[in-house]
Amino acid sequence: MKTIVFAAATLLITFQGYTQPNQRKLIELADPSVFHESGKYYLYGTGGFNGFTVYTSADLFHWKRSDKKALRSGDSYGSKGFWAPQVINHQGRYIMAYTANEQIAIAQSHSPLGPFTQVKYQPITLSGKHIDPYIFKDTNGDFYLYFVRLQKGNRIFVARLKDNLTDIDSSTVKECLSAEGGWENTENASWSVTEGPTLMKIDNLYYLFYSANDFRNINYAVGYAISKSPLGPFIKNKHNPILSRIQTGQNGSGHGDIFMAGDGKWYYVFHTHESAYKAGERKTAIIQLSLSKGKPKQLTVVPGTFRYLENNDGISDTTAN
Repeated sequence: MKTIVFAAATLLITFQGYTQPNQRKLIELADPSVFHESGKYYLYGTGGFNGFTVYTSADLFHWKRSDKKALRSGDSYGSKGFWAPQVINHQGRYIMAYTANEQIAIAQSHSPLGPFTQVKYQPITLSGKHIDPYIFKDTNGDFYLYFVRLQKGNRIFVARLKDNLTDIDSSTVKECLSAEGGWENTENASWSVTEGPTLMKIDNLYYLFYSANDFRNINYAVGYAISKSPLGPFIKNKHNPILSRIQTGQNGSGHGDIFMAGDGKWYYVFHTHESAYKAGERKTAIIQLSLSKGKPKQLTVVPGTFRYLENNDGISDTTAN
């Protein structure tokens, strides 16, 4: 009799459409980025060994994974360490900046779904190791590349992009910021970390968002700095961090991308640790941002808007062709 009652209860739950929390298929992309165009959202991130997966959504709630990778190893620069992709549209071409082999490369496609390729398989012109690229288009049409240089820590730099967006103007490379004490280096590590740059422009001021601490640190968190120029100098917000495990309740909250949704609201997509005891596979989340009145605007996260993104087709992130 007990077996029959259990089966009936299970059947009832199924018909009501209820799914146990541990049965949800959460998207597991680290360093995520969202590209929004014509009412459709495209989600990219770190999560595969041989390129980048892409998800699509019409409402930021229902996500479907493409059956093809947006970028595959062999179609562009790099053989390993495919991290932190970002996509923009420029004159009908889709441009992807990404990391591979601890170098930064820029590939192109005719579709945000890919395939993103290069004519010449090569990184941009930088010496040393670099990760986490972010392309920003200013209101005057100039393009800038923000990135992280592995130099006495993870330090954020910027450079002007050439008009064809395939490389940088090396003469314009300039450091933006690096980690100091307090929330930015809670372990007092000798190799301090600032990474995951993303930029927005409001009222002629440039807001540079960044993450600090090692990504494996439970106190990985997000702050921002403000400048009157895309090249800096950047002054850090005194209320940093604005996003951490305090706001989300989840360890390792950070490294994401800012975007405006179709409803005119600003959102930050980012990742958290897999659990309270394990950093990866990292899970993809989203939270709404609030902008204060006055100048300069203060940016904060909206309480109660944190949630994980779900893979509604239930297919693993790492199995795309």
